[in-house]
Parts: sequence; C-alpha cells; structure tokens
Amino acid sequence: MASSDQLDSDPLLRLRHAISTNNPPVPTRSEDAGTSTDVDLSLATATHLHFSEPSHRSFALDVPTRFVTGDKPVDLRSIFFAWQKKDVVITDYIASATRLNEELSAPGAAGGSIQTLRYVESLDLITWLEGSDDSEYIKPLNSDATTAQALDSAKVASGAAGGIATVPSGTHGGRPDRHMDPRLVSIYKAERKMLDRNSFLRGIKPTDFSHVRKSAELFNRSKHRSGHPLNSSTHISSNPSLISLPKKGGRRPDPIILLSPSASSLLRMSNVKSFLGEGKYIPPDSSLAGSSSSANLLHISRLLPSIDPTRPIRFILVDTPEQFKPDYWNRVVAVFTTGQTWQFKSYRWQHAPDLFRQALGIYIGWKGEEVPSTVKGWGRGVMRTAVEKWNNNIASSARADLRWRDTEVVESIWGQIEEAMRSRGWGKDSGPTAR
Repeated sequence: MASSDQLDSDPLLRLRHAISTNNPPVPTRSEDAGTSTDVDLSLATATHLHFSEPSHRSFALDVPTRFVTGDKPVDLRSIFFAWQKKDVVITDYIASATRLNEELSAPGAAGGSIQTLRYVESLDLITWLEGSDDSEYIKPLNSDATTAQALDSAKVASGAAGGIATVPSGTHGGRPDRHMDPRLVSIYKAERKMLDRNSFLRGIKPTDFSHVRKSAELFNRSKHRSGHPLNSSTHISSNPSLISLPKKGGRRPDPIILLSPSASSLLRMSNVKSFLGEGKYIPPDSSLAGSSSSANLLHISRLLPSIDPTRPIRFILVDTPEQFKPDYWNRVVAVFTTGQTWQFKSYRWQHAPDLFRQALGIYIGWKGEEVPSTVKGWGRGVMRTAVEKWNNNIASSARADLRWRDTEVVESIWGQIEEAMRSRGWGKDSGPTAR
C-alpha cells in the first residue's frame, strides 16, 4: 500500500487511489480550486487535476508521470484522458484525442497536446489503475531505485561486482613515462578497454530469471499429475542455488472469455454483462442492453468456490484476439460461438476440435430451434444451451416473470466454465498449467 508521502508526491498513485475509493479527481483552472468557478470539466482549458481524498491535493495536468512509452514519460493529462476513454473502441479514442488536441491549440486553451497510447499500453495502464501490481511501462518510485542502487554499491564493496582498475602499460608506479615512443602512443590509443570477469559474464544490468523458475514449477506440477512425480528433495539438494531463493507469492492472472463477433450471435459485448452477471437475457440491439456496443473490453467478476472460495475471480471479455500477446491464449477459458468457422481465422488454434480441447466452447441459441450441424459435429467440447425467445410485445413488468429460466441457463454456463478451469489447473493463487 502506498504511503501518505507517496500519495502526495506521485500523481499516478494518487489517481489509482482515487479510482479504488470511487472519488474521481476533478479538472480545475487553478491549483487551489477554492470555488466552484475554478472547476472546469474540459481537459482543453483545465490546467490542474484536483484530488479530495485522503487530503486536498492538485497536480498540474502537464506534469510528466512514471508511465513511459518509447523512453518518453506520458503527462497526467494524457493518462487521465486514457482512463476516461477506457470503455470506447480504439478508433473512437484516437478520434477524441485528435479533437482534444485541436481544442488545446485554440486561443485561450491550456496548450500542449495529448499523447495517444497504443492498445497494449492503454490496457496495461487501465489494468494497473484498477489494482494490478504489474506494469511493463510504469517506472519504480525513487525510493525503489535508491534501494536498488544501494544493493549494487554493497555488491561492489564486497567484491561480488565491479573490479580493480589495472595500471596501464607504459607507466611506472602510476606515473607516465616522460619519453614515450610516438608509435607506442598511437598503439595505446587504439587499445580496447578490458572488462573484469563480472561485467563480461553478467553485463551491467542484473537479469531476472524468476519466470524460468515459475515455468519449472508448472512443469513439475503437471508431471506429478500425470503419475510421474519428481523427487524434489533430491533435485533441490543437488542444486544449492535453489535453496537460497526466497519464496515468492504468485499472482493469479485474469482468465479471458472470447465472444463471437458475428452479428447473428445472441450474445455480444452490449448484452453479455447483463446476461452473465445478472442472469437476464436482453437482445444485443435492444435499448435495454446495459453495455456500450462499441466497447472492446469488459470485466465481470464471479465467485467460483471450487477454485477460490473467498475471492471473486475477475474475467476479461473480448470479441476479438487482435491485440493478444502470445501468453494471453493460455488464459482463454471459454469461447462463445455461433457455429461459423470464420470466427477462428485469427485464433491460435484455427481448427475447431483443437480449439475446444484447449478452451470450453459455448453455443447459445433460441429454445425450440435446431442446433447447427457444425456445432453438433464438434462433439462434447462445445456446451449447447438455449434461451427463451424474446417477445417485444410483452410489457416490461410482465417480461421479468417470463424470463426466470435465463438464470438457470447462466448458472449452468458458469458451472461448466468452473469445471473446465479446474481441470486445466486454475487455482486460488495460480493460473493454468502450461499448454
């Protein structure tokens, strides 16, 4: 948890704290926002961002932050703007940033410009602001850097790093010869500086191999499940370096659910939260749908007792793997499909039987209608279920009494997802086993 001094000095930590406590900051025209006339909700004319919790504090919107892309720190105005646009598609975000840059350059505006973030950078930022501990783009605080520098100095003092400079040739007792052959001088100028053993073998930056140890643990765990347990005590005793490594608590990644991008799908980004989260089916094109149809990433939390009986698991819902990193595919736990194979063209597993051996397939249709033959041909890897047909001629008050079966369908879907995740190694503090 960040200290009060860090919250007062670091705008990123202050914004993250404000989001977690549901006390969003307010753009203002002055640092001291003493009256309501100082409040300006437009980022084009505002100059500061005012926070009210845990104490009143304002940061200039053009102040650079610890979020760095391409060796360039991103200013607070761009960070706050990216957070405001977290639920819109990337094209709308870029268009809004272009309009804001035009407004910033107008007479009487605050000046400057918005730095647009790429999809992966925006996803990393939003995930960190919502509580994630890891970020590839956020630099550590000065206190963390000072600690690392102190450790490096201690290594040099103990002889574990660095080296003693040697006396160059052509000197006596550290004093250069008064009469040096000019040819030797030219030769010495072309000499390459020799490195000590530590610098040559390890470089100037320490390398973190913790990911290798984590992969080895997953491999050993899978071997144990397959009936070939490894003798861990013998393995550790034969390699003393493993004994000295401190135990590090793992962080469970967020599982991913892929939706079908097909216009004929009964479940899309606009209605998936009301269906999986509240147990109510609403057509995706209906005005009653709760989510924006233009959102390209949603979150939903669900308690799965057999995996973690105390903490809800947060799922990421997307309808395209366009921005996936290679390791994201290991986190895909379910794929909603309409039976159209073109959906899998951009997937890691483009052949449906291979895909549904890695993740649970789910088909949702209207009750009473025939299931497509392609879905039937995929076998037990695809869960087939149906919801009652939607009737626009029924009043809203009466419709709630007729759609109680939606809850049964949703519970059966979550039950299948929980079973599939458990069989693939998801645990309380760990993700799936390597595929």
